[in-house]
Amino acid sequence: MSALLKISNLCKSFGGVTATDNVNLEVEPGELHAIIGPNGAGKTTLISQLSGALPPDSGKITFKGMDITNRPAHARARLGITRSFQITSLVMDMSVLDNVALAVQARQGHSFRFLKPARSIRALRDEALDMLGRVGLEARAEQPTVALSHGEHRQMEIAIALATGADLMLLDEPMAGLGPQESVAMIEFLKGLKGERTILLIEHDMDAVFALADRITVLVYGRIIATGNPDEIRGNDDVRHAYLGEE
Repeated sequence: MSALLKISNLCKSFGGVTATDNVNLEVEPGELHAIIGPNGAGKTTLISQLSGALPPDSGKITFKGMDITNRPAHARARLGITRSFQITSLVMDMSVLDNVALAVQARQGHSFRFLKPARSIRALRDEALDMLGRVGLEARAEQPTVALSHGEHRQMEIAIALATGADLMLLDEPMAGLGPQESVAMIEFLKGLKGERTILLIEHDMDAVFALADRITVLVYGRIIATGNPDEIRGNDDVRHAYLGEE
C-alpha cells in the first residue's frame, strides 16, 4: 500500500528557532495517525505546512503521489485536504444547517456568493442534515450557531470537514476545551471515522491519543524521535524521558 501523504526532509525555521527539523513521515490511507509532543515541539508548524498555510524552507510534501509542496491552501483543499480546529471556520450568526450546507455547496462547485441556494436545493440540505446527524447535531440544525456550546462547535467543525469530502483530515486539538462527557463523545465519534477517512491528529489529551491512534509520531524540538503503534510508543525510553514522563 502506498502512502496517502509522504513528508520528506521538511524544514522550517523562524530566526534561530528550528520548528521542523528534517521531518520524514508517511501516513497510510485510512490511518488515524497522531502527532504528539511538548509545547513548542513544532506540531502546529508542521500542520500549517501540510495545509498550505505556511511554506516550508526545504523538503517535499507528496499527497496522492503528487508533489504539493508549493501548492496554496485552496489548491490542497480541492485535492482533498481539510484542516479543522486551529481557527474556527464557523459563521456564528448563521444557523447550524447553513454552515454545513455551505461546505456541501462548495464541494459541489456551486457559487459561494449566495446562501439561499444551499438551503433551497434539497440535495444540499439533505446531505448537510446527514452530516449533522453523524455528529449528533441534527436536532440543532435550525439553531443559530452562536447558541451552541463549545463542544457542539467542535462537532460542527467535524461535520463541515466531512461535508467537504476530504480524503485527509488534519485535526488540530479537537479535544481542547471539552468537558469529560464531551471528550468521551468525541473519542467515540472519531473511532467511528477510522478507516473511512485518513486523519492526522494533533492532540494533548493522551487518553484520547492512545484510545484512537493506529500509529503515533513523537515530535520534540522539531525533530521526530519515534514513530510506532501505541504500545511501542508507551514502551519507548526516549519518549518517556522526553515527553510522557517516567511514570
